[in-house]
Amino acid sequence: MSRIIDRRQMLRGAALAGSGLALSAYMPAWAQTNTAGLVTPLPTITGNDITLRIARQTMMIDGRPSKAIGINGTVPAPLIRLREGQNVRLNVINDLDEDSSIHWHGLLVPPQYDGVPGISFPGIKARSSFLYEFPIKQNGTYWYHSHSGLQEQLGHYGPIVIDPAEADPVQFDREHVIVLSDHSQLSPAAIFRDMKVNPGHFNYQQQTLAGLLAGKDQTLKERIDWGKMRMSPTDISDATGPAYTYLVNGHGPKDNWTALFTPGQRVRLRIINASSMTTFNVRIPGLRLIIVQADGQNVMPVEVDEFQIGVAETYDAIVTPTDNRAYTLVGEAIDRSGLARATLAPRAGMAAEVPALRPRPLASMKDMGMDMSSMGGMDMSGGGMSRGIDPTAEKNPSAELTTPGAGMATGAMAMSGMAQGGSAMPGMDHASMNHGAMAAGGMAGMDHGAMGSQQGGMGAMDMGSMKMRDFSKAPQVKKGPGVQTISPMPMDRTDYPGQGLEDVGHKVLVYRDLMALTPNPDVRAPSRSLDIHLTGNMERFMWSFDGEKMSDVHEPIPFLEGERVRINLINDTMMGHPIHIHGHFFELVTGHGDHAPRKHTVIVQPGGKVTWDLTADAVGDWAFHCHLLYHMHAGMMRTVSVRPRGEAA
Repeated sequence: MSRIIDRRQMLRGAALAGSGLALSAYMPAWAQTNTAGLVTPLPTITGNDITLRIARQTMMIDGRPSKAIGINGTVPAPLIRLREGQNVRLNVINDLDEDSSIHWHGLLVPPQYDGVPGISFPGIKARSSFLYEFPIKQNGTYWYHSHSGLQEQLGHYGPIVIDPAEADPVQFDREHVIVLSDHSQLSPAAIFRDMKVNPGHFNYQQQTLAGLLAGKDQTLKERIDWGKMRMSPTDISDATGPAYTYLVNGHGPKDNWTALFTPGQRVRLRIINASSMTTFNVRIPGLRLIIVQADGQNVMPVEVDEFQIGVAETYDAIVTPTDNRAYTLVGEAIDRSGLARATLAPRAGMAAEVPALRPRPLASMKDMGMDMSSMGGMDMSGGGMSRGIDPTAEKNPSAELTTPGAGMATGAMAMSGMAQGGSAMPGMDHASMNHGAMAAGGMAGMDHGAMGSQQGGMGAMDMGSMKMRDFSKAPQVKKGPGVQTISPMPMDRTDYPGQGLEDVGHKVLVYRDLMALTPNPDVRAPSRSLDIHLTGNMERFMWSFDGEKMSDVHEPIPFLEGERVRINLINDTMMGHPIHIHGHFFELVTGHGDHAPRKHTVIVQPGGKVTWDLTADAVGDWAFHCHLLYHMHAGMMRTVSVRPRGEAA
């Protein structure tokens, strides 16, 4: 947001120019530098008996005090370092005047210690304590946070590192834990209220008349078409830079938190996205990143220049800086409204250039679930899409199962004239969208004769049959004001780097790059398939699964102990959602057979879908939700119940 400077301020600035203070006063925080640097390691606690005290406190961010909730007096909370195979007792003391909780994100623990009030335990009452006690069954990088109200936004989160019982397959000389987060001077309740009143309240990067006249962003026709649908292509994030300062280990960009290295060392960076609402794009200009772990699970090393990390995901990366100089670690918000910044350097007090924010992305028709560019192989002959389990899968456990929309990947329909990933479809008449012609398995009523009639775009294509709210495509979705759109053509987007990263000119990690380092523990074919739609009304800030928010659903999603289930997450909204399941890992279906990557959280891209296989091996009730805090708070959450075998269905 622009800042108005009056004549007195300008004269004062001129007087200070010699010392450089005037410039820094009007530079964004991420472009300023604390030349001393903060070489402050995260407080670390370890052992079999650990005490954690939750309390309100004040934290300093870029020299400015801010209200917070911390643990043991710090934000982030202390790094808990454990070893695979040990038993740990964690005595959590709640000094707040309200209930609290701690969820051990990604840890496989008994359900009564998972830490979700109302699902697995009653919560920790004000001015009381609770003892968590469980065995450590795994190793890797994880984190912990509150699952009570909106406390996580205030700083109630911290990192976990579990060292392996055997030799670590990842070789490194030094490591640093990097906790990315977002923090606001506004109260979480105020942020939520502002977004309910006006979901675009924090979107300061909308299209303008000046931009139109300058030929920027969408054309006039595209803007009119999107306006008719009440869609904004700049609606990439809800709470953004105007609300947040983006942090590294509790420090703002100006603080210049610094991690040290000796040239030539292999440095392991354990990167955790503990933010409430921010998807970060992470890079270190001048250094390649070798991804060796995702969500605490070892993966075959893959070398990239940048990766997108959704809320609650973790990635471990190896970097090997050989030059005796500083490097900037950049965590750029997906909507490019700000960034988290730290320095990797051989000595304290060093700093590297902080890159300017890149142009903000615009949502495209793909983000509406209208991926017309992929229709070149659409099967127009069938009347529907297969929704069952491939009968050959039992004989071939690594076979890819047929999922909704899979029939679109075969056939003879060529549509080479369609736009490839553009910001919109010129000439599309959205106002005339026919509500009923395009059924799940075909596109009845579409004027195919018009397709491909113009090079490089949709041209005169008649989109009258393309409906954006066709409940026949998602019969289990409850019709109501909370469902603004149903994606007409959701596609698997696990090969997509993320909004704004399509043309950055370097290698960006995609989910399909990830392969498990060792074979999956369960390679059975799933016995059934379940579709779950990610639904919302972005105009009203309403969020749900299958059109129903958590408070309106009384029955959990049922699983039977030991069964294999294929889950198809279908995103009917124009916003990416990091979806997390408690108590389990799942295998992403990305074509890697028994080396499918195992994760606990996955970003479902706008208008896209993600498929994963799950072994329901943890009896009990578990939370399943979007990890965007305010989406979960608004209702995008369900309970998954795993019943013991032998129990009546």
